[in-house]
Amino acid sequence: MPEIEEVLPKYLQISGYIRDQIMSGELSPGAEVPSERELAAAWKVARPTASKALNTLRQQGLVISQRGAGTFVADSRIAPQARERYERARRYGTMYTEQESVTILSAELLDGPDHVTSALRIPKGSSVIARRRLVTNESGLSELATSWFPGALAETAPGLLSRERLSGGTAQYVESATGRKVTYARDQVSARLATETERTHLGLPNPAAVLAYRLTVHALDATVLQFDEAVYPQEWWAFQQEYSIGS
Repeated sequence: MPEIEEVLPKYLQISGYIRDQIMSGELSPGAEVPSERELAAAWKVARPTASKALNTLRQQGLVISQRGAGTFVADSRIAPQARERYERARRYGTMYTEQESVTILSAELLDGPDHVTSALRIPKGSSVIARRRLVTNESGLSELATSWFPGALAETAPGLLSRERLSGGTAQYVESATGRKVTYARDQVSARLATETERTHLGLPNPAAVLAYRLTVHALDATVLQFDEAVYPQEWWAFQQEYSIGS
């Protein structure tokens, strides 16, 4: 069990640790979560702190409690945060859990759409690399995503044009190929109507609302190394965060 840190309140550190276990697939739907007493003993905190950690997970819809039985991982559909994808890639060598299956639909060099060249901070009309993938899990189709890269990377990072999966994820591959280290990311979440392509791949009716997630990955010098667009069916929710606010 990891040591308590002072950066976040203890109950948020505990709930965040369990959330990461759920999102990584280490704790699957239906699995029992440690009790208040077990958490208090393992983390060396008071019972009320452990109780607050479990309550945070309940509020996020990640766990459910059954009187006299315990607390269990809920069978919820949760769109993973980009942070969780990247942390999983660095820790386990893959961005996806054991419950997810990934199909690379295409990997090609093409003329960049205006919103893509703008996000990548390259001249309008520049060529870009597009890697489109479909992610499925035990619940069915769950995510349609496209990773965009400057076309100039076609020579230095040819693997981006392969439909084979890249060990450690694309960001780690680009780091290795360019010598530039990813230092921070910026994301945006919104809701909109699905395009025809998105409806086709995700098996959605017309019209259908989707959750749209955009992510830009930056190097230390603010260069944008990657721009991702991920689309989730309407029954998924993005994420819920709790954090302390200083007095």
